[in-house]
Amino acid sequence: METALPEVVIYTDGACRGNPGRGGWGAIIVYGQNEKILAGGEEATTNNRMELTAVISALSALNVRSRVRVVSDSRYTVDSINLGRVENWRKNGWKKADRSQALNCDLWEKLTDLCEKHAVSFEWIEGHSGHPYNERCDRLATAYADGFKTQAD
Repeated sequence: METALPEVVIYTDGACRGNPGRGGWGAIIVYGQNEKILAGGEEATTNNRMELTAVISALSALNVRSRVRVVSDSRYTVDSINLGRVENWRKNGWKKADRSQALNCDLWEKLTDLCEKHAVSFEWIEGHSGHPYNERCDRLATAYADGFKTQAD
């Protein structure tokens, strides 16, 4: 029997200036009273890739198997997981129901591997609605998308 897993909440956001264009992502890992802030960006990317990269980066930063709740304003990320799309794409060789190639397979593969390592659930939150962690993640992501680096806020 597995011992009780540490409980972690991860808040994430991605941003892009142009789509494709310069992008950024931000993530805040909350464990008890502690926070770890992560952010980064890419010169040529898409918003969906930044949304996925935020989640992957945060999950990759966890040192022990944990019970994780990922909170994101990305319907693409949350619905693709919660509605079973990603599981179907993976089962079908990263092909969608119409047999076309699923987008961002490289990132989805990393994310599904991390979800198997941890006990992960995904929750959608409306973006730009005043949620403090979502707003902070948005500031981190847009700072990178706008082309400058920022210190954690």
